[in-house]
Amino acid sequence: MNLDEATNQINQKIAQSPGLNARVKFNFGDDGIVFVDTTQSPPVVNHDDADADVTLTCALSTFAGFLNGSQDPNIAFMMGKLKVAGSMGLALKLNALLEG
Repeated sequence: MNLDEATNQINQKIAQSPGLNARVKFNFGDDGIVFVDTTQSPPVVNHDDADADVTLTCALSTFAGFLNGSQDPNIAFMMGKLKVAGSMGLALKLNALLEG
C-alpha cells in the first residue's frame, strides 16, 4: 500500500461515518501524512501536517493490516506498532471505523 491508496481508503471509510466531527492525522513517517477534517462539510482529506484532535502514527503496512482485517489495532497499540497522541476516545471510534 502506498500513500495514495491509504488516502483513498481513508476517504471511503470517512464517507461512511457522518458525524465524526473531528480532525484526525494519520502519520506514516517517511511515507507521509493523511489529514482528515470532518468538522467541515464535505470532509477535507489532504496531506497537510495540520493540528489534529488525535494523531495515529504507524507504518503503512500496519495500517493496511487494519483495513484488511489482518492486524488488530488494539494489539498493534499494545505492541508499540501504533502510537496515539491526543483523544483516546476518538482513537477508539476510529478503530471501529477502520477495521476491515
